[in-house]
Amino acid sequence: MRLLSRATRRGLVAATAAGALALGLAAALPAVNAMAAAGCSVTYTVNQWQGGFTANITIKNLGDAINGWTLGFNFTDSGQKVTQGWSATYAQSGAAVTAASMSYNAALATGASASIGFNGSWTTANPNPVGFALNGVTCTGSPMPTTGGPSPSTRPSGSPSASPRPSSSPSASPSQPTGQTPVAINGQLRVCGVNLCNQYNRPIQLRGMSTHGLQWFANCYNDASLNALASDWLADLLRISMYVQEQGYETNPSGFTNQVNNLVEEATERGLYALIDFHTLTPGDPMYNLERAKTFFAAVSARHASKNNVIYEITNEPNGVSWSTIKSYAEQVIPVIRANDPDAVVIVGTRAWSSLGVSEGGNATEVINNKVNAANVMYAFHFYAASHQANYRSELERAAASLPMFVTEFGTVTYTGGGAVDQSSSTAWFDLMDRLKISYANWTYSDANEGSAAFRPGTCAGGNYAGTANLTESGNFVRNRIRTADNFPTS
Repeated sequence: MRLLSRATRRGLVAATAAGALALGLAAALPAVNAMAAAGCSVTYTVNQWQGGFTANITIKNLGDAINGWTLGFNFTDSGQKVTQGWSATYAQSGAAVTAASMSYNAALATGASASIGFNGSWTTANPNPVGFALNGVTCTGSPMPTTGGPSPSTRPSGSPSASPRPSSSPSASPSQPTGQTPVAINGQLRVCGVNLCNQYNRPIQLRGMSTHGLQWFANCYNDASLNALASDWLADLLRISMYVQEQGYETNPSGFTNQVNNLVEEATERGLYALIDFHTLTPGDPMYNLERAKTFFAAVSARHASKNNVIYEITNEPNGVSWSTIKSYAEQVIPVIRANDPDAVVIVGTRAWSSLGVSEGGNATEVINNKVNAANVMYAFHFYAASHQANYRSELERAAASLPMFVTEFGTVTYTGGGAVDQSSSTAWFDLMDRLKISYANWTYSDANEGSAAFRPGTCAGGNYAGTANLTESGNFVRNRIRTADNFPTS
């Protein structure tokens, strides 16, 4: 997103998680639920490999509302240690572990949930912990033992998100399915010709939403909002937009990496594709962030290498530079991802704020004649319907005859993010993308005080995301298009 209301942004407080990242996972064991009649419930999911594991914990408050919490539990293997954690502050004494809330997830209303996690080491075994307690209130005696999972040395054959699609009920949890998820149906994606294709080598279109900057709107991405995206909006995709500058990644690389990793896990739980956006904007030369990009993509691709639902967008909106510079950047970053995740689709931004050069007087010919030297690559196109109209649509259609295109960001309003919805131009854009099976993510799944936001200001503080009561004009318009039936061919 370019030329947003930066004066508004400067007044927002960044909220980032602490901790670090995991390396490649090798086995996914089933989640177990620890329930209590009152007080709290805990879901603990472990992914393990020889000598190490990643644990993801969802805490649900079943008692009175609280503001500030500590979750306690005990390892049952003396060799287990917390090595890195996120979304909480961890402490360990012997087998006893505590995880204390961060500022942004401290408030838990009755029925509200928080998701945290950590990386750990183990010596001879990796049983589940026992004695979960929230602020001293026991959640359960111990989780049920995990059974039937693959051995730690076995790499999973598919994504842990191969669960059925969430119910259309706004309050439905991802564990209460009625159909199939986008990831369960389509599996590992690949580029075939000019199309994005599923595991059956059939062209598909993914439709979804982009987050706003995680440094400003982290409170908009929680269980309730992501359940609404999957179950109420019936989306296929969550674009996770991590700014590099503007109070973003460069200020706290480990914290922002962990926020991205957490949201990938949340998307995976709901059977959504996760598009990791390295949101470069100013400066427009991607080479300025080359080393940061290598570090970041090495980390996230290692963490998610065993998943089949992760797509990488390696530079958001290059501007003021040549296509050859962007191509050189891509050909240095893509091998870093491929070293860990050889199968994932990678999306490369195009010149002039990912307009294929149109916004700087160019066109797609420069890309068509000089493609990135890598397989499974797509090219980004961005538009804002009130500002970018027939000539931009014509260039996208021309490019799509030769290049695999993905609209990783678009708005229904002006390129500033403000103004009224241009329904006529937006409809023309939707119709074009649907006809050409071009996947897209709308800017933005947030309550920012701007016309492009899906939710009215203050929605993320109130927590009611499902239905239309809190939607803006843009949110309602886009939701209606996303909710139309997917067409995912399987033969």
